[in-house]
Amino acid sequence: MKKLFKIILNTIPRPLLIRLSYVARPILAFFLKGNTYTDPIDGKSFKTFLPYGYGNQRNNVLSPSTLSLERHRLLWLYLKNETDFLSRDTESSSALSVLHFAPEQCFLKRFRGLKNIEYTTTDLLSPIADVKADICDLPFEDNSYDVILCNHVLEHIPDDTKAMQELYRVMKPGGYGIFQIPQDLNREETFEDDSITDREERAKIFGQYDHVRVYGRDYFDKLRSMGFKVEEVDYTAQLSEEDIEKYCLAKGEIIPLVYK
Repeated sequence: MKKLFKIILNTIPRPLLIRLSYVARPILAFFLKGNTYTDPIDGKSFKTFLPYGYGNQRNNVLSPSTLSLERHRLLWLYLKNETDFLSRDTESSSALSVLHFAPEQCFLKRFRGLKNIEYTTTDLLSPIADVKADICDLPFEDNSYDVILCNHVLEHIPDDTKAMQELYRVMKPGGYGIFQIPQDLNREETFEDDSITDREERAKIFGQYDHVRVYGRDYFDKLRSMGFKVEEVDYTAQLSEEDIEKYCLAKGEIIPLVYK
């Protein structure tokens, strides 16, 4: 199964892959029902999760029902337990303007249905995004959004400096964002090399054929240099070992929480 999933991820264009996944998801969820692991996003449990990875395949990480990965489930738990993002009361809370880049299937319908959220999704290629836009040249006014979610996007962008500047520009003063990226915490400095263009070589070095860099610990300082205040949140440190295993989380993964 690992080999099959790797071939699928590396050969089917992502927009088509997104559309096909809507068909495959209920079938996978039905056949893998069980009680070993639980997806906190929808509360469903399975005997196993699926493998995932464009380069090295990770075992037991892709939820059959929501298609969430470790980072999605961690973000959901953080938003649920540490913010009012998922539970805003319409009578006591003003509406939050939310901008979500490259919206993930596991979040899309759930975020659209939240009370008191003005929710906009954007991406250059995704078939499920509201606004087709280049993150380096956004069609939004300055200081437009209270919350910006931009997860596993910046590693695809050749000019991530310009992208970060745009994220800062459209965020409201007092707003916050979560900008997750694949990160090697053992690496002090980010590595990028524009001369590497071969798909297999990119997957081997950067982790995915369409990634252009591997972020190191200096990622947080780069965000600070754009003007953001940054908290490096190790949320798994606040969870029990049982929950980390139950929800199939990546222990030690950092949530980059930014403020303007």
